[in-house]
Amino acid sequence: MSIYDNREFKDIVAGHSYPGRGIIVGKTEDGRKAVICYFIMGRSANSRNRVFRERDGAVYTEPFDPAKLEDPSLIIYAPIREFEDKLIVSNGNQTDTIYEGLIAGRSVYDSLRTRCFEPDAPNLTPRISAVLTFDGEGDFSYNMSILKSGDVDGNICNRYFYEYESFAGAGHFIHTYERNESPLPTFQGEPRRVAIPDDIDALFDSVWNALDEENRISLYVRTVDLVTGEVENRMVNKYE
Repeated sequence: MSIYDNREFKDIVAGHSYPGRGIIVGKTEDGRKAVICYFIMGRSANSRNRVFRERDGAVYTEPFDPAKLEDPSLIIYAPIREFEDKLIVSNGNQTDTIYEGLIAGRSVYDSLRTRCFEPDAPNLTPRISAVLTFDGEGDFSYNMSILKSGDVDGNICNRYFYEYESFAGAGHFIHTYERNESPLPTFQGEPRRVAIPDDIDALFDSVWNALDEENRISLYVRTVDLVTGEVENRMVNKYE
């Protein structure tokens, strides 16, 4: 297999029962649409007590049963927000850090340099993010990042940034955990190359069906037509 081949999502996560939270960004095979996917998974009762809600172009995590909500600090946030020509996707409240930084005129990178991995020792969950930038002429580029601990005790933070030109039929996938162990080991290496089909429903179904049935919680997929700007969404919440 060539390093330039685009793998199917199901093959990337095969045998992995807990990739955690994941982001996919890419372009449909016909080259007409930008695509984002964001999913969450959960092992604890608190992590599983969540649903996605969409309001005014943004997506939020909310408790499914507010009475059972324990610690909201790392599980309630806006994973998807829009700002001018940019679409922001992340696995935590660094979405707001990026958004507020753009308002203030800061770059995505400068904003993320103020943040670190999540304070959830011993897992030290990495913060993963992606930002799409639309050029207004029918195309887009995107960057992805991961902020993760540089040692087992969380004494240092390593920040990795990746920049991509969009390519028809291709995308990249990054997630939080390398294996389902205790403590959970952080994602290693570069974002994985993944195939992006034209059909939003085919992509949605392939991602949802590939995720472990016991641990998957919610999935959101959005496409943006690069010519008309038309947006199409799909969303599922396991506990509804």
